[in-house]
Amino acid sequence: MTTFEWIIVLLLGAALLAALARKVGAPYPTFLALGGTLLAFVPESPRWTLDPHLALTLFVAPVLVDAAYDTSLRDLRANWRPVAGLVIAAVGTTVLAVAFTARWLVPEMPWPVAIALGAIVAPPDAAAATAVMRQVKLPHKLLKILEGESLLNDASALLVYRLAIMAMLAGHLGFASFAPVFLLTVFGSLAAGVGCAYALRPLTAGLRDVPIALIVQFALTFGVWIAAEAIGLSGILTLVTYAMTVARRSGPQMPAHMRVPIFAVWETVVFVLNAFAFVLIGMQLRPIWERLEAGGARTDALVTAAVVLVVTIAARFVWVLSYHALKRRRAASAGRTPPTFGSGIVLSWAGMRGIVTLAAAFAIPETLPGGAPFPFRDLILLCAFAVVLGTLVLQGLTMAPLIRFMGLTDDDPVGREIRLGRTHAYRALLDAIKDDDTLAAKLLRKEYGAVVDLNTSQAPDAPVDEVPGGPLRRRAIAVARQRAFELRRDDVIGDDAYRVLVQELDWAELSAGGGRQD
Repeated sequence: MTTFEWIIVLLLGAALLAALARKVGAPYPTFLALGGTLLAFVPESPRWTLDPHLALTLFVAPVLVDAAYDTSLRDLRANWRPVAGLVIAAVGTTVLAVAFTARWLVPEMPWPVAIALGAIVAPPDAAAATAVMRQVKLPHKLLKILEGESLLNDASALLVYRLAIMAMLAGHLGFASFAPVFLLTVFGSLAAGVGCAYALRPLTAGLRDVPIALIVQFALTFGVWIAAEAIGLSGILTLVTYAMTVARRSGPQMPAHMRVPIFAVWETVVFVLNAFAFVLIGMQLRPIWERLEAGGARTDALVTAAVVLVVTIAARFVWVLSYHALKRRRAASAGRTPPTFGSGIVLSWAGMRGIVTLAAAFAIPETLPGGAPFPFRDLILLCAFAVVLGTLVLQGLTMAPLIRFMGLTDDDPVGREIRLGRTHAYRALLDAIKDDDTLAAKLLRKEYGAVVDLNTSQAPDAPVDEVPGGPLRRRAIAVARQRAFELRRDDVIGDDAYRVLVQELDWAELSAGGGRQD
């Protein structure tokens, strides 16, 4: 098959795997990892390659922007201690544990390479964990801790990764060189991210066309990352700061007709990037497998990858349970309600790795400055994929049963805040039209008054994302849409009129709760 045909087949396969994952209640990266593994052994499968320098930019930048845009600064501030512990201490524990293990198993591996391997497998991809946890209603605080970790641990792990690769390429990196690089990278990146958000805001403020706005958003996403890397800053830290600043300042200005399709496109792009990350790594496995067989080192490599997987999982358990035990002791001595043991177990088990680990492994240079091959690059790629596949399968498929077994439940604080916010927003709306005596205003006051009454009820019997008469409206809109189709079919109305009518009905369905996923 040609490249284009393979792309179509792989995208369709990824979509079917994701649909199957949703049906069984598993995170879709788990099934993508399995598909990538199988692809490595498909006869005549393509052997595509990607410039290692492009890997992190292509795969990680859009994913970070998407995650940063949805991150709550309030929740980060409220949970900064556990998030900081996971971002700094848990990542550091994993890096050191894996580096020492790699050196023990492969004594000839240089320390910078061992540390780079530890940094590659250190950051969990909490997107996979939260996909499961939203299905089983994990307590809101744990969910926010994991989301905060997923956004920031990439920065801490890849900062260590970057320094380790620099040390390997330069031959050495002493403390005198390390400290200025670290301080400049961290604080310079934070300042640059905020500065870019304010400087580039005029480019997006006046856009009202969806395709143009999307092109500008993607161009700025990659542009901020590339510019930060070009001047020696951290692309991750800069981009995360940039995206969070933009998200906090641009929300009210974006009209609904832009917000809905733009969010849908970003969600699709993140899915496609995940799919191709697993596909590309799967394609690297076959030549790695063949080279290991030729060198007679396949068994040793598999053992190393398996041990790295076990150490990666165990290191997170060591930190999380130690921190949890300390919190329980302090809470007991202070007379507060201590965190449950089950929450510590679930937080420890939610260490699935994903696209960042794959992209970082792929981004390792193929050669050193002198032209010699980068040492143990094949082994690092194999270990990275083993950790991603192992954690996604072992933890991804057992996360939901574990949460249920531990009896963790959510008291729905977000639902309460939605009802509170909806009550205030619609009361403001009613105040805005209270002096209007037209028929339209009277109808709106009745409709939105019902919304306020529903959300101020002490025991609402409707889901938080339901509106008054939502199911009835959706059934009526479905009938109206069918009638519009019949009118076009019978040539009573033309295609142009049909599209306008259906668009109106689509927006009415969305406003009636038609966007909910059952």
